[in-house]
Amino acid sequence: MPQSLAAIYVHLVFSTKDRRPFLSDLKIRSELYNFMGGVSKNLGCSPIVVGGVDDHVHILGVLGRTISIADWVKELKRVSNSWLKELGIEYKAFEWQSGYGAFSVSQSNVEQVKEYILNQEEHHRKQTFQDEFRALLSRHHLEWDERYVWD
Repeated sequence: MPQSLAAIYVHLVFSTKDRRPFLSDLKIRSELYNFMGGVSKNLGCSPIVVGGVDDHVHILGVLGRTISIADWVKELKRVSNSWLKELGIEYKAFEWQSGYGAFSVSQSNVEQVKEYILNQEEHHRKQTFQDEFRALLSRHHLEWDERYVWD
C-alpha cells in the first residue's frame, strides 16, 4: 500500500500557568482560538473545535500523520504564547502550564466531545478545571501524581 492514511482524533487540554485567568476577554479568547486552529492546521493537525474558558483551552483535532502529539502541543503553545504577548502589556506575564493532557477520541464520540468543548462556560459554573482534568484522567484510566500535574 503506497499511501499512508490516519484518522486519530485527539482531545488536548492545557491551562494557563497557575490557572491565571488571562483569557477572560471574550474577543481575545475567540481570536486566540481561531489563531490556534490555524496553527494546528498548518502543522497538519486538522482542528475540529477549539474552546475553553479564561484559564484553559480544549482542542479537538485530527493528529497529523507526520507529527507527534508532544510536538503539536509544543508548537501550539510556543506560537500562541508569542501571539498573546504581542497584544499588549497585560499579556506580558502570560504563560501556558508546562504539561498537557491528550486523550484519544473514537470517531463515534467526536460530536459529543465537540459539544462538550463548545459548552465549557456552562460546564465550569459547576466544576473547576482541576476537577475536570482529574475526571478526564480517571475516565481514560491514567495514573497521576498531584504534585506534578499542576503548575
